[in-house]
Amino acid sequence: MTPTLVRQHPPRTGAVPRVDLRARARDWSEIQERMLVPLYEAVYERLDVGPATRLLGLGCGSGLALLMAASRGAAVTGVDTCADRLALARERLLPDERDARARDDTRIVRGSPGEAARADAPAYTVVTAFEPIGCRAGDAERLGDLLTEAVPLAGRGAAVVLAGWGPPERCATASVLRVATKPAEPLRGACTWRPTDRDDLERVAARAGLRPDGSGRVACPFGYADADSAVRGLKSTGLFDPAVTATDQAQVDKELAEALHPYQRQDGTVWMPNVFRYLVARTP
Repeated sequence: MTPTLVRQHPPRTGAVPRVDLRARARDWSEIQERMLVPLYEAVYERLDVGPATRLLGLGCGSGLALLMAASRGAAVTGVDTCADRLALARERLLPDERDARARDDTRIVRGSPGEAARADAPAYTVVTAFEPIGCRAGDAERLGDLLTEAVPLAGRGAAVVLAGWGPPERCATASVLRVATKPAEPLRGACTWRPTDRDDLERVAARAGLRPDGSGRVACPFGYADADSAVRGLKSTGLFDPAVTATDQAQVDKELAEALHPYQRQDGTVWMPNVFRYLVARTP
């Protein structure tokens, strides 16, 4: 396939793609977020997440992973910076905020982990960072910044779970990300695609002063009802924004659809096998 994405005009400094943020958050919630459910389940089973768990979810998005932990009896706090995704998380987890018990066991906070701190709250026993690193430049550094604020909120020996993409040869979606984000590479400072390094998670944990305590790999295939759903779901991640800035929305959609073509089945569904890796580390 010959890449069709080319820069039509020089991008403006600091240009931001015009997107419907509410629609994107809805696409994330309804299409893309569920792709990592096998990862959430594997981690919660390994850590025996239940009524004794106080969980802090970093980058909680629209709250599916929090909902799964809460269904196991855990008290959950979710932190994110996206107002539209957090609004959906509140709909899921706090449908009736007049319920004092629900408010006590479940908190949704917009901002940084430090803003989730409460002087009277017990320490967290589990901290999760389920947004996978290993495909975008600077993602490891950003996760490290989150952990700098989050780790002091956890108790001694608490589990901190980091997630990342598996080897590119075992992640079909990696080829799609690479093709469709390539035009953004000339943009200075753009958060463009990068190849996964097998030691990404260990390096982040070490910089945060955490002690590795096991790891695992989980198959998380990306399956979509049709090509349009796949395009919408993948764009909801935000990974294609630099490409949209460098070109335009229509061109990105076209290139993304072409990159997905090898994974489209005869019935129109799209299926991409992927493997994700997680690391369990412990606070000092």
